[in-house]
Amino acid sequence: MHRTSKAHWNGTLQAGSGTISSQSTVLKDTQYSFKTRFQDGVGTNPEELIAAAHAGCFTMAVAATLSSAGFTPNNLDTEAVLDLDMASLRIKGIHLNLNAQLIDGVASAAFNEMAEGAKANCIVSKALNVPITLTIIYS
Repeated sequence: MHRTSKAHWNGTLQAGSGTISSQSTVLKDTQYSFKTRFQDGVGTNPEELIAAAHAGCFTMAVAATLSSAGFTPNNLDTEAVLDLDMASLRIKGIHLNLNAQLIDGVASAAFNEMAEGAKANCIVSKALNVPITLTIIYS
């Protein structure tokens, strides 16, 4: 299986701009620029897309872990906070904030263990070479 995305850029780093498109067309000529990456601007940026991919992958991995244990997941909401160090221009880490609705029959300790396993084993976590931390909030 292959997944593809494309990027186009025109101009200098600070004055130029580009577009990003994905195979699924969810992103179709979506604007990105220096401003959307390092300041405030309308559009996206690579770090935001990494955080979105990680939040989605991790949340699905939690659901898969619960399902394989015989439980039907309720509401799972994840925020991925990517820490970009501007001095070294490197991603220092990602923190996942999982807000989970308690599931009948699953003790919080067991849920925490499943969520930690999902954090370590989701496809995006395994692709990243940065520290990944997790906080679970139950609703």
